[in-house]
Amino acid sequence: MELNADFTQRVLIQSEDLPWKASPMPGVDRRMLDRIGDEVARATSVVRYAPGSKFSAHTHTGGEEFIVLDGVFQDEHGDYPAGTYVRNPPTTSHTPGAEQGCTIFVKLWQFDPEDRTQFRKDMTADLTVIGDGVSGQLLHEDARETVRYITLAPGASFAENPQGGVELLMISGTATEEDEALGKGAWLRLPERAPLHITATDQGATFWIKTGHLPFAQALRA
Repeated sequence: MELNADFTQRVLIQSEDLPWKASPMPGVDRRMLDRIGDEVARATSVVRYAPGSKFSAHTHTGGEEFIVLDGVFQDEHGDYPAGTYVRNPPTTSHTPGAEQGCTIFVKLWQFDPEDRTQFRKDMTADLTVIGDGVSGQLLHEDARETVRYITLAPGASFAENPQGGVELLMISGTATEEDEALGKGAWLRLPERAPLHITATDQGATFWIKTGHLPFAQALRA
């Protein structure tokens, strides 16, 4: 299966408008955003766990990165409330589930094979002012990518032209980018050398953003 697998194209998906599709595990549904492969795939998805649902124990051969969007994600290592950012690199394993239900944004099989940095962070803690009406936290940075959490006050703008492409997920509020509306759950991917200029509406906005990684994704695609 291939979905939004051309990393040279701009993609904007209002994920909350997509229908939920059942996964092989009962009670776990997903909205697919990009994908190369079948059940074992390089994939970006929004995944919903019904109360009491869980996946069987498994090892992340290609790594896993996720944000808890609502509810509490759980595994044998602890509880992860909404607003938590998690990196589980290759060779890590767990048995994920959600006693009360939860929704996560997750990226699979997109790590450096040698990456062994595992951690969790509260994205909303320890924010630093980085511009007029703009605050954020650096979540992760390495030679392949930079991952941040950004908050915009009403009317504030965030603009940059990073090397290696841009990917972002709107977590709350609303904004515009190239005159297109980005509501809660909007997923935007911009190719290499494409500038990003996002402006919050009078609601303000928060989003997760990753930059620099698309050349590595394209190499995997090839």
